[in-house]
Amino acid sequence: MKRLAWAACAFVALAGAASAEPLLGTWRTAPDDNGNSGLVQVAPCGAQLCGQLVKAFGPGGSEIASPNLGRNIISATEPVGGGEYRGKVFAPDSGKTYNSKLVLAGDRLSVSGCVLGFCREGGVWQKLP
Repeated sequence: MKRLAWAACAFVALAGAASAEPLLGTWRTAPDDNGNSGLVQVAPCGAQLCGQLVKAFGPGGSEIASPNLGRNIISATEPVGGGEYRGKVFAPDSGKTYNSKLVLAGDRLSVSGCVLGFCREGGVWQKLP
């Protein structure tokens, strides 16, 4: 009986891993209005998802120092269904945090957000392998 219980536990654990949250991982952002881009590592933060800036790149593609390294670019984000997520996204080029809409399609993430009626597109981010 114990073997059956362990087998059931192992099956549940493997099934959970197979249905992992698709937003988790590292994403290359689209260039901002200044031509800068970055790598954002998305991970759980409590019951929600957050994405921390782990590398920054200048307009020429070279790695640059950024005061935003370690900052959550994505925060308070939750899936709402159909590959769509809602939460907050911080735009380093404007210094503003927007109410975000993220739309996931395979390894591409369309990012947009609004603050006080002003909306902007954050481009399409690419998931890294």
